[in-house]
Amino acid sequence: MKKAENIIVGISIGDLNGIGSEVILKTFEDNRMLEMCTPVIFGNVKILSFIKRNLGSEANLHGIDKIEQLVKGKINVLNIWKEGVDINFGTNDENVGKYAIKSFVAATQALKEGTIDVLVTAPINKYNIQSEDFKFPGHTDYLDQQLEGNALMLMVQDNLRVGLLTDHVPVNDVSKHLTEKLILQKIETINKTLIQDFSINKPKIAVLGLNPHAGDNGVIGKEDDQVIKPAIKKLFEKGILAFGPYSADGFFGSGQYEKFDAVIASYHDQGLIPFKTLSFGMGVNYTAGLNKIRTSPDHGTAYEIAGKGLADHSSFKEAVYLALDVYNSRNEYLQISQKPLKINEKQLLTKKGE
Repeated sequence: MKKAENIIVGISIGDLNGIGSEVILKTFEDNRMLEMCTPVIFGNVKILSFIKRNLGSEANLHGIDKIEQLVKGKINVLNIWKEGVDINFGTNDENVGKYAIKSFVAATQALKEGTIDVLVTAPINKYNIQSEDFKFPGHTDYLDQQLEGNALMLMVQDNLRVGLLTDHVPVNDVSKHLTEKLILQKIETINKTLIQDFSINKPKIAVLGLNPHAGDNGVIGKEDDQVIKPAIKKLFEKGILAFGPYSADGFFGSGQYEKFDAVIASYHDQGLIPFKTLSFGMGVNYTAGLNKIRTSPDHGTAYEIAGKGLADHSSFKEAVYLALDVYNSRNEYLQISQKPLKINEKQLLTKKGE
């Protein structure tokens, strides 16, 4: 297993007009972070130096042209383009969106090739990134196509973990997407994630109902009784400790979530509104279910404060911490699962002689 400082954390730059660069610089100007990993930012060192001067940051940037040139103890910036980019903080700019995707695509390729160990993505604007070459609602959907496995959005803050059965789906389409097959796949994914990435031996998973009061026995919608309950029953029969469906309205306010290792919501706002209410500024978006590790802060581009030095970098720092924790947990899990149990010969002979 790699020593901490040898774990390479790839970072996509995000929207240059937003707060992404600021939270990256604030995170790594603390030299203690460089003892935990070796960061490499996919972007352009001249542009980051301009942003650094604008913010009055003391981060020590080290420009490189090849990933092989990165140096431990430095904030490495891999130049993936050479031309200048006009920066106008707080502005929605399609041209800036192109560079956000250029950074993200290059970092994803490095993740696939294993030249970086984990990926942490700074926030993008989902509107200005759209083009003929990139037609994805966000990071997760692209990663799901590029990497092995089935992606699942899992929001994490300490022991609070909230996953989604559907993510960027319009509310009026959620019930169409909610099939038994999808529920089985998503909950099996999160069960495996909790075991291998969070070192939880027999995870307990709560499933929230789709309808108010989980359908009230069919009075307020049929999906909870006809789709969600049968899926949970099948999961339980497989040995997966899934429970529910629970009425979503009082589940978090009552503290019921604290009894479980993860909570699965049916749709985006059902899960993310309570999550961000409980943990805003410290939460992390983890893309579970894939063969590679990606995390992101739980906030967006925050154009309204971009370039003013006001951004709180806590969530980005937590995203780095979680990526490193998952990397170590997953490696430990793989080592244990791949090595057959070795029986001491002396113990075996002693047992035979009893």
